[in-house]
Amino acid sequence: MATRPLPLTTRSSYFHASRAPRYSLLFALPLLLAYEGLAAMLSGVRQASQIRNGADVILKEAFIAVAGRNGPLIFIAAVIGISIWFVSRDLRRSGQGIRPAIFGGMLAESVILAMLFGFVIGSFHVLAIVAANAPEPLARLGWMTRLMLSLGAGLYEELLFRVLLVSALAAGAHAVFGWGARGSGVLATLVGALIFSSFHYIGPYGDPFQIQSFAFRAISGVAFSALYLIRGFGITAWTHALYDAFLLL
Repeated sequence: MATRPLPLTTRSSYFHASRAPRYSLLFALPLLLAYEGLAAMLSGVRQASQIRNGADVILKEAFIAVAGRNGPLIFIAAVIGISIWFVSRDLRRSGQGIRPAIFGGMLAESVILAMLFGFVIGSFHVLAIVAANAPEPLARLGWMTRLMLSLGAGLYEELLFRVLLVSALAAGAHAVFGWGARGSGVLATLVGALIFSSFHYIGPYGDPFQIQSFAFRAISGVAFSALYLIRGFGITAWTHALYDAFLLL
């Protein structure tokens, strides 16, 4: 008896597998290690001693408030531990192992998406607007510090603004207004994008506020949210990190 061919949306397809926790979370792990490693290495340099990604600081504040100086280490351990739990559960449920070729495809996809983001931004002349208004302290930072901030943006901003904030806003809209998944998701995406854009103007290294750059970042927030929903956390984090690296370096 002839067997029916498997559809492209099965668990064995690249599109489906690359969104699964066993690939998405493991793919994001090098961003965490590289960012934290660079931050630790640069902590002894006076110029960069107190510079961290803003989303990183926000996420670790609660742990610092409870555990003091050990808070950041506990936070990192918690992130890695939760990720391992999700990866292990996904491996058991899927009944499949890890295919290294999937990670290669995810990296290539992230590079292409980051370049596409840069091309679209450049074609609308927004890149020049953002770069021309970069704050002077940020412009004086070394390339390793800029790389560290780029990696942190991809990892921690996606974790904070897409995984946590958008999910919380969607759950809140569903609980308060009784909306379905689509309506709650749209509201969460739009409100989350405005908060994400506003975040870039806070602190001594924030950009000077301009309506053009604010609108651009709000649109970027919507785009990253859509990418997160379609392609998962790992590819979105790497796309964001690579895009920021292209911009800052």
